[in-house]
Amino acid sequence: MKNLSPDTHTPRLFYALWPDDATRAALAAWQTQLQGQPVRPEKLHLTLAFLGQRPASDLPALLAILAQMPARAMPLLFDHASHFTKLALAWAALAQPSPALLDLRAACMRALAQQALAPRFEHDRFTPHVTLARQAPPPASQDFAPIAWQARELVLVESLKSSGDYRILASRQLA
Repeated sequence: MKNLSPDTHTPRLFYALWPDDATRAALAAWQTQLQGQPVRPEKLHLTLAFLGQRPASDLPALLAILAQMPARAMPLLFDHASHFTKLALAWAALAQPSPALLDLRAACMRALAQQALAPRFEHDRFTPHVTLARQAPPPASQDFAPIAWQARELVLVESLKSSGDYRILASRQLA
């Protein structure tokens, strides 16, 4: 586990599935077909649960939750780009969320609730996606080569306010 960034008393955290290099490159190729500000390839991920700002004292419990989540690799098939109009985000969409992904999300939310750490603003609705571009109009084309991602890495990430970068604090391999 890495340490929190210096002077971080309330880090901004989230759990995510982290793509391998080949998946990251395929997602980055989709970005060339989109308008807007592309998300840097090293930041591409699928958020499982956004935790928001948390006191650093929550970190041991959050790490324990990461260690206890189901550790099963899962296939994800992205087959089209979509758009969140209100947020002006273009994103990679799944043909069908896999039951393993939905089970992992549910297990994560249950574990957070059991530790009284469930995000107040998280809704039961979960739209799994990878944000590809911000300040983006809807995708003009739907001609995207499908991306098959065998998700094998679950991470706890700190979002650094000062730079907008991400730091992986802990990682769990999914077998």
